[in-house]
Amino acid sequence: MKALILAADGFEDLTLHFPWYRLQEAGIEVRVASPLMHVLTGEHGYRVEPDTTIHEVNPAEYDLLVIPDGVCGEGLRIREEAVDVARTFMQEGMCVAAIGHGAQLLISAGSLDGRRVTCSPGIRDDVRAAGASYRDEAVVVDGNLLTCRGADDLPAFAQAVLRMLAKVRV
Repeated sequence: MKALILAADGFEDLTLHFPWYRLQEAGIEVRVASPLMHVLTGEHGYRVEPDTTIHEVNPAEYDLLVIPDGVCGEGLRIREEAVDVARTFMQEGMCVAAIGHGAQLLISAGSLDGRRVTCSPGIRDDVRAAGASYRDEAVVVDGNLLTCRGADDLPAFAQAVLRMLAKVRV
């Protein structure tokens, strides 16, 4: 199995590193893609070197897309290649996990209409305006889409994402 994390500068450090390491621990190959091939810096100063650019990503090679929290969601949503990758994952029914502000990328991809979603409270009105049903819960799973409120809910996120992937493996 392979997972793809889309990231840009300003990611919320825990919401990138925790899923990255937890997925690796479960035996899943994880790659980080960013708009450019430069070292990314998180909100708290942690740095990540991407494996590839988003432009080079072939969604068919992955089983899961992870979008971390932080201002990187805003940076990703203005990059058409990131919007295209997210849209492809959603349209193809592939597993997508968005944490906190990561849902902003899915809004730009036009992928939340009619979906049940949680997110950072700061963007709940945006999620509703995109046609989603907002839930103030740690984690919400709606078919192939898993959303998480934020860093405080990462333990529940990890359990849910691994359950989701176990269904894909069958």
